[in-house]
Amino acid sequence: MHSGRGALLSPLAPQPDWNTLHRYSGIITASEFERLLRQVYVPDGSWRQWISLTPTQAMITPHAGATPVILPLASPGSAAKIPPRFWKERGQRSPQPGKPLAGLRIAIDPGHLGGKFARMEARWFQIGHSRPVEEGEMTLIVAKILKKKLEAMGAEVWLTRSKNGATTSLRPDKLKKAAAVSLQEEGAPLSSTRLEFEAERLFYRVGEIRNRAHLVNSVIRPDLVVCLHFNAEEWGNPARPTLTDKNHLHLLLSGDISGNELLHEDERYTMLVKLLGGTHGEELGASECVARSLAAATGLPPFIYHSTNAIPASSNPYLWIRNLLANRLFECPVVYCEPYVMNSNPVFNRVQLGDYEGRRNVSGLSLPSIYREYADAVAQGLADYYGGAAN
Repeated sequence: MHSGRGALLSPLAPQPDWNTLHRYSGIITASEFERLLRQVYVPDGSWRQWISLTPTQAMITPHAGATPVILPLASPGSAAKIPPRFWKERGQRSPQPGKPLAGLRIAIDPGHLGGKFARMEARWFQIGHSRPVEEGEMTLIVAKILKKKLEAMGAEVWLTRSKNGATTSLRPDKLKKAAAVSLQEEGAPLSSTRLEFEAERLFYRVGEIRNRAHLVNSVIRPDLVVCLHFNAEEWGNPARPTLTDKNHLHLLLSGDISGNELLHEDERYTMLVKLLGGTHGEELGASECVARSLAAATGLPPFIYHSTNAIPASSNPYLWIRNLLANRLFECPVVYCEPYVMNSNPVFNRVQLGDYEGRRNVSGLSLPSIYREYADAVAQGLADYYGGAAN
């Protein structure tokens, strides 16, 4: 999508205000800046087209022909400065006895929309007259359970949505023009069916997430966002889905932006806000603890990416770095959870039981509700990470 100034923007993105980067003057050294670009945010090296680093400054080009933004860098060995930001690091707060999350502000983002939009966003299937498997509904159940658990540990907690449905006022019929521009950029044909599909995608996958990002960054302003999702393998026809025996777990951290993605001015800007804001270390630490807790609770093996759109985040096989809109737009650290395969046989059987207290016999195993297992594990992981921060 082209702006009037010749910049290339991704769908529904606002024009970035590059002058806001000046607030990060003197925050980061050149070596740390380059390390994060190489290892986390743009490992393919395409950042060099837009960012030039010297020991004393970064020269950042907003778009072709634009006046570069000159950002002074910290000198090696200088005292670390906390970047200007709305969130607190683990070490900036102290847990209390029995309240490991005291002083922590957490936003829980139940993935997807659910309800009447569940079929549109292709996160719904049903076998015969069984209970439908609907990701938006399932993440909301987990979110409400998790909220109570985190509050009991001392955190202040908000949900980005508290019911099924959209938080944005945008609807597909208002996004046909943006859909046409998006398809033209991709070189895709402008058939009426393709246009309708793209308008729907922009509604539930772009407009909705951008609205939640506004809520997080401008209203809630939390120390951490926990994004809740369930994974899936291809299930084909949602009315006659294919069940699988595959079942796995992984968490996603922000980064791994490709050269083509970096052509979008807004993606470069939001990437730099994440990098300069210092979110990666906190994302990695919290995600490590939550991954360990989820793996212990579920017994699930790690999901392994064999495509080029993700890279390992650490030696922990459950952690991957991937450029997703949500974890890039949220300006604070994000723990982005993708446990369970919704259309696996064991998960399908557990979903049919709904939420319940205690344990039940599930295919010969005594198991808690899948929703409580999920919420308990995330809560324990966050307590493990933040509970040891009294320094």
